[in-house]
Amino acid sequence: MKIYYEDSMPYAAEFFDELGECQVFSHKTVNADMLADADVLLVRSTTKVNANLLEKNTALKFVATATAGTDHVDQEYLASRGIPFVSAGGCNAVAVAEYVLSAMVVTANKLNWQLADKTVGIVGAGHVGTALSKLLSVLGIQHKLCDPPLADSGDARAFVTMDEIMQCDVITLHVPWVKGGKYQTQGMFDKQRLMQLSEQQLLINACRGEVLDNQAALALFEQGKKLNLVLDVWDNEPDIELDLIPHIALATAHIAGHTIEGKARGTEMLYVALCELLGKPAQKKLSDYLPESTIGPLQVNAEQDLLQVASRLILKVYDISEDDQVFKKQALGPEQFRYIRKHYPIRREFSAIAVNAGNFVDSKAIYALGFLPANECA
Repeated sequence: MKIYYEDSMPYAAEFFDELGECQVFSHKTVNADMLADADVLLVRSTTKVNANLLEKNTALKFVATATAGTDHVDQEYLASRGIPFVSAGGCNAVAVAEYVLSAMVVTANKLNWQLADKTVGIVGAGHVGTALSKLLSVLGIQHKLCDPPLADSGDARAFVTMDEIMQCDVITLHVPWVKGGKYQTQGMFDKQRLMQLSEQQLLINACRGEVLDNQAALALFEQGKKLNLVLDVWDNEPDIELDLIPHIALATAHIAGHTIEGKARGTEMLYVALCELLGKPAQKKLSDYLPESTIGPLQVNAEQDLLQVASRLILKVYDISEDDQVFKKQALGPEQFRYIRKHYPIRREFSAIAVNAGNFVDSKAIYALGFLPANECA
């Protein structure tokens, strides 16, 4: 069995080498001729999987993407050929949730906010929204969920309307890109909705660029409207609206989910799915390959309260302002956008970091955020 996998999949060789004959490829050079004899095709979002790519292949038995997003895969075409398809939904949910926390902490420091007094509106209660909700609950930060599709499907959680979300201090978007129909998300934050925001609110988009009308945002900024926007995703990536960048409070290159754990977890999920398809036991696991963190162990200041301690720990692990500075300096066009994203430095999740909480009264909350007790990392 021939397994073709994209070169940007961490630990793919380690996970798949015993399941078949592995061939690595780059999204820049992959073509129909190269994949003519593939039995299994494993990609990330940089490879467009469609009829053109697979027109010379008649033996394909399995296609999978090691990403939560699936916009790059023509699922209708795969279904028409009876080819099973799997995505790594939720692989980077923790990474994106931690990205949002970092954005909130940095914004709070800039605007002299007390996060304990703020309410967060989460639009989209899937993998990422749920992960974020759990972290906010641990921190005691009030938040509301809005997800009409899940509400209509019978999800038992308490959901609010978008009108209620628009009253929240922080609004963070975690929806798929849906181009039409009852649950359309394209242009969800259009000119009208953006105009409703005050300069005391924070809007974070870390899902799909098309959910927020970039041209409308630029026009409002140029008219003098004051908005606090955090954008990790952009319309028409990588050829984004460069004039918008200087107006954005925190700007990054679609890297919210790019922790080493998030990316590698996607590889692990495809390994498990392929083992299941082949009827083989999944004997390998992510922890076999992850490197030790170069951060920590971190110490807790027992004189501070939970949010003060958590904020300091969050920024020790990931400070979004550093990525913002790099992006605003280097993102001068499509090629630079691609470069920043492809060469993004190693970033770890809280779960890789040891913390010595000592006698801190809220030590259980620190570990509930995902941090490891220092004595477990000896």
